[in-house]
Amino acid sequence: GGNFSARREKMTVPRAARPPTVRTFASPTAFSIAKEPQLPFTTMEVFFERLMYAARWLLAPIYIGLSLALLALAIKFFQEVFHVLPHVLDLSESDLILGLLSMIDMGLVGGLIVMVMLSGYENFVSALSLSHDTEKLDWLGKMDAGSLKNKVAASIVAISSIHLLRVFMDVKATPNDKLMWYVLIHLTFVFSALVMAWIDRMHRDAH
Repeated sequence: GGNFSARREKMTVPRAARPPTVRTFASPTAFSIAKEPQLPFTTMEVFFERLMYAARWLLAPIYIGLSLALLALAIKFFQEVFHVLPHVLDLSESDLILGLLSMIDMGLVGGLIVMVMLSGYENFVSALSLSHDTEKLDWLGKMDAGSLKNKVAASIVAISSIHLLRVFMDVKATPNDKLMWYVLIHLTFVFSALVMAWIDRMHRDAH
């Protein structure tokens, strides 16, 4: 009897010394993910994705067309120069300023065309491959789609300001109702540019 009780004491493990039983449960999300089969990419899907990605090159002729518009603007600019220079001594101060404002206006439009042409091509078609010895503009590669929209809006406001200034230079020949519409349209451009800049700033602060 004594030997049996001694063996029983040796075989009995205290409750505190027993390792705790750990039960693990698989999460429902992991279980459902493991059950869902991964569908392979089909040939048709890859074809459509590559087709949509290659369709961006349809924008390239549009940007080339903008370069032709820049050429037409340059021709019109020099036509204005040749119109003003022969009569520069005979023109009044207001007429000379109007001619100069017209040239400044065309210069701003030309800068807007160059900015949209190069930045649009780089953002939506392909990166410009320029050699190291080629002079590169400072803003190339630094202007995303949001910055491009803000620059375009600011350029439109500047162009509208030049137009409004030309109208004020000849305000006597402009009816009051047309003058009011000129001012309202200009204020609309200014308000739109401010709203776009505010939205872009909120988007950048959020990220």
